[in-house]
Amino acid sequence: MRAIDIITKKRDGLELLDSEIADLIKAYTTEEIPDYQMAAWLMAVYFQGMTDRETAALTLAMATSGEMVDLSQVAGIKVDKHSTGGVADTTTLILAPLVAAAGVPVAKMSGRGLGFTGGTVDKLEAIPGFKATLERNEFIVNLQNYNIAITGQSATIAPADGKLYALRDVTATVESIPLIASSIMSKKIASGADKIVLDVKVGSGAFMKNQADAIKLAETMVRIGQLVGRETVAVLTSMEQPLGSAIGNSLEVREAIEVLSGRGEPALREVCLTLGSHMLVLGGKVLTTEAARQQLETLIDNKQALAKFGEFIVAQGGDAAILYHPAKLPQAKFALEVTSDSHGFVNEINAAQIGYAAMLLGAGREYKGQAIDLTAGVVIKCRIGQPISIGQPLAMIYSNVESKLNQTASILKKAISISNQVAESPTVIIGIVTQNSLQID
Repeated sequence: MRAIDIITKKRDGLELLDSEIADLIKAYTTEEIPDYQMAAWLMAVYFQGMTDRETAALTLAMATSGEMVDLSQVAGIKVDKHSTGGVADTTTLILAPLVAAAGVPVAKMSGRGLGFTGGTVDKLEAIPGFKATLERNEFIVNLQNYNIAITGQSATIAPADGKLYALRDVTATVESIPLIASSIMSKKIASGADKIVLDVKVGSGAFMKNQADAIKLAETMVRIGQLVGRETVAVLTSMEQPLGSAIGNSLEVREAIEVLSGRGEPALREVCLTLGSHMLVLGGKVLTTEAARQQLETLIDNKQALAKFGEFIVAQGGDAAILYHPAKLPQAKFALEVTSDSHGFVNEINAAQIGYAAMLLGAGREYKGQAIDLTAGVVIKCRIGQPISIGQPLAMIYSNVESKLNQTASILKKAISISNQVAESPTVIIGIVTQNSLQID
């Protein structure tokens, strides 16, 4: 069938065959059809939507458009985790060694960040000597030896998704749940995961601003996993305030060490324990999330998870001395404390504005390929619902450019609202979506 016939069929609200979707994606990946025709098809999908079967077919077509990673040499059930993105979302740096210490292999291909802060690869590169790009054999050997390996996302993994995402970004078709879900799941499937845990963020600092849309996205991805033979669980988590305290690459590595040492921001710890519990259950290590959580808490308390982080760092060429001497991480030249101008209670911490401030400092990218400052960022010193006094710290700002400090301080003071009314702290775990149920707290 010609591309124009497939466009017309979807425009008219008809269900496409798997073969039609596969042919369209293959033709676009090999540049047999132009951007303008694919843009027309994307807009038709945006307005008409896709059935679960169509979305699964699109996911597989994108996953198989390039290299499919084979992790069969590695014993055990490989469980991957993906976050839809947020502010101070340091979960991978904590979760990967924590779950690996429990005996579940964690193989992750991660990208660089675009937006608030760097991606997982950028954060890891803040560790002196860390090698963030591994050859395929190195990746497999590290996974076999240590149960953990993280490398930069290869351009050969789901290349169709890369082309489609770039086109969606300039054709106002990003906000389509079938397109978002298939984009995320195609990369997870191509990366070799046996089972998948998703962290779907909800709130002002997340892509999904409201709970209904987040639930719909989570349910769509879980159904895709079921249809393509990858059991998937989605955890809905709040992004009404930054998840952790640190926003910035080196700063987030330091916070990951804090959590793995039994300290750190409780909300970040809670999300990691919840996601990790589901990873252990899917990985076949325990039968219940309650038993899994107890095991993970023990691994933090007895420092085995921290030791696994050190083992992972050394295996990829990094200096594990940072675990006990965090000052060895890159440090910014300048710092400024932001304090409260009034008494009251913290009733809002606008996560999106906090993230924007960190990006202005150089912690994130405004465009693909932009160099970032691994030392720059913000550390939040308050939480929603907390009582506050005049002169009490709200945040610390770190930068290598002194002139950026006052500008950022002004943004932060507007982003952190103080009032006389006591605000309720947001519940961090909103709900769980599995193949058989939706549980909302």
